[in-house]
Order: sequence, then C-alpha cells, then structure tokens
Amino acid sequence: MAALSAWFWNERFWLPHNVTWADLADPAPGVEYPKAGHLLSALPLALGIFVVRILFERFVARPCASLLHIHAASAYRPAAPNKVLEMVFASITKCPDKRHLDGLSKQLDWDVRKVQRWFRQRRNQEKPSVLIKFCESMWRFTFYLCIFTYGILFLWQSTWFWDTRHCWYHYPYQVLTPGLYTYYVTELAFYWSLMFSQFTDIKRKDFVIMFVHHLATVSLISFSYANNMLRVGSLVMCVHDASDILLEAAKLANYAKYQRICDSLFVVFSAVFFITRLFIFPLWILNSTLFESWEIIGPYPSWWLFNSLLLVLQVLHVIWSYLIAGIAYKAIVRGKVCVIQEPCRSTYVDRCNAVPYTALRTDVTRCPT
Repeated sequence: MAALSAWFWNERFWLPHNVTWADLADPAPGVEYPKAGHLLSALPLALGIFVVRILFERFVARPCASLLHIHAASAYRPAAPNKVLEMVFASITKCPDKRHLDGLSKQLDWDVRKVQRWFRQRRNQEKPSVLIKFCESMWRFTFYLCIFTYGILFLWQSTWFWDTRHCWYHYPYQVLTPGLYTYYVTELAFYWSLMFSQFTDIKRKDFVIMFVHHLATVSLISFSYANNMLRVGSLVMCVHDASDILLEAAKLANYAKYQRICDSLFVVFSAVFFITRLFIFPLWILNSTLFESWEIIGPYPSWWLFNSLLLVLQVLHVIWSYLIAGIAYKAIVRGKVCVIQEPCRSTYVDRCNAVPYTALRTDVTRCPT
C-alpha cells in the first residue's frame, strides 16, 4: 500500500517543479493549505445534506406541491395484474422484442398489441410521479440558489474574482480560507449526497449515466482540491451554478402547469447558459488556466490534465448549446416548451462543478392543451 500511495501522490505529477509535499506540510502558524484528508469531512456532511433533503421534501416541498394542486396520483393507467407478464417484466426484459411478444401472445392467447400495451403501461408505472419530480426539483432549485448566492457573496470579496491572475500568484502556497473551504466541501458533499440518494430514489433509466456523472463530479472536485486549484475551481463552480437554478425553476413551473412561466424561464435559462458557457467560461476561465497560468507558474503534468478536462468540458458546452438552441427554435415554432424528466427523446443538458459533466434531461414536445 505504501508503494501504491507513493506512486499515486507522486510530486512530479501533482505539483509544479521544485515544490514538494513537505513544503506544504508545515505552513506558518495560522496558515492552512488544502490537504487531501480535508475531503473526508465531506462524507458526514453529505449524510447531513441527505437528511436535510428528506426533511425538506416532506415538510416544505410537499406542502408547496399541495398548494399548487400537484398530487401523488400517477397520470398513467396501471397495468392489469398478470403473473406471467410480471415475471417476464421483472426477470427477463421490460421491452420485449418480437420473439418474446409472439411467444407471450400465444401463451396468454392475447393479441400482440395487447401484450405491447401491457408492457407500456407497466413501464409507465415505474416512472416517478409529478409530485416526486416536483419535490426533487424544488430541493435542487433551493440548493443551487443557496450555494450560488453564497458563492457570489464570497467571490465578490476575493481578489481572483476581479483579476484571475491571482489564481496563480504564489501558487501552490495559497492559503485555504474558511469561506473557500466551506464553498468547496459543501459542493462536494452535495454530489456525494446525490450518489447516496440514487440507491433510495425510484430507479430510472439513466441510473448508470447519472451515477457515473456524480462519480466523475466528485473525482474532479477532489482533484482540484488536492492540488490547490481551489481559486479557479471556485470560479468554474460559480459559472456552472448560474444556469442550473433557472433550469430547475423551469421544471417546477412545468410540473405546476404554469406554461407561460415555464416558457419564459426556459428562454432566460438558454440565454444564461449561452453567455456563461460560450463566453464567460472560455474568455474568462480558460484564458486564465491556459495562458495566465502558463506565464506565471508554467506547465506541469497535473496542469496538462486539468486543462485537458476543461477543454473537453468546453467542447461539451458547445454541443449542449447547439442542442438547447434546437429546443428553443422548436419552442418558438411550436409555441410551447415542456421541460420533462423522462422523455422518449431526450437532450442532455449537463453540469458539473470543478471540472464538470452533470445530467439533466430536457425535451421539447407539444404540450397537451
């Protein structure tokens, strides 16, 4: 284990030239540098956030949903009880192919279309109700709003918010302030809590994708913390938090059937997404991580990895912006936009924090009148 740990924490990968872990291990009195061990505090905090989410959804989100006449009853007709089909659904396939459909049709003496209808109704039964989706979106909206507000208030007083070159001055000997620690660890704990909640929430089709996404987010936030890139990482988190608030707000309006508010919020979300991801992120953050850091500290292995991930993220921003523009265009042509959680056709609009990748499904359909 010692050899593996030494290989993983190789100074020549993590730190700039002529800097060692020993240089960061014993700072002056009253000075604290980020240490990988600090990240362990995110785990109990994640459990606390998970408990707060349960209480919030029960005592805040549900009463709000009730006021908006959103109830737990499913909008889908339940499938008729059938032991044979239920066994196939549970243990073999939820989407039978032609061979299975023909076999079940003969076995039950049912028409093939009737078997298809049963499986469609049974799949719909497993979809979360509008009430559940409303409560989840309200929790995310509340968290994103709070963490974004905190981030803006904290960064407003930070030198690197006004001059990004301060992200690299004296690097990696940059003091870990309580505000920066709180911002980072809270974001990390939130994504840990999302990983935990996946195993207690209703299973969805994108379970694996979302799990990988949350794992990648946790890994990338931890990576930027371990090599003390917290200053630029805090800017990345703030930029990405801005549009997520609006997306969750649009979903809440959609679930409450306030279509005009949903449409307006989606337009504002699209504008904020384009501005933050296509202009602010590359011109402000990438310019600093690629050029200002090169000039001030020079490249080293983890620097190359960090910037590679940010460039991949920017490519994803372009792709997502194209897809969102398509959604907005269809909304203008059709007159309505529906932001839904589990569409048959879906466009991924993802976020992540330090070096993100986040997945929320949105789709544009003609809403029922």
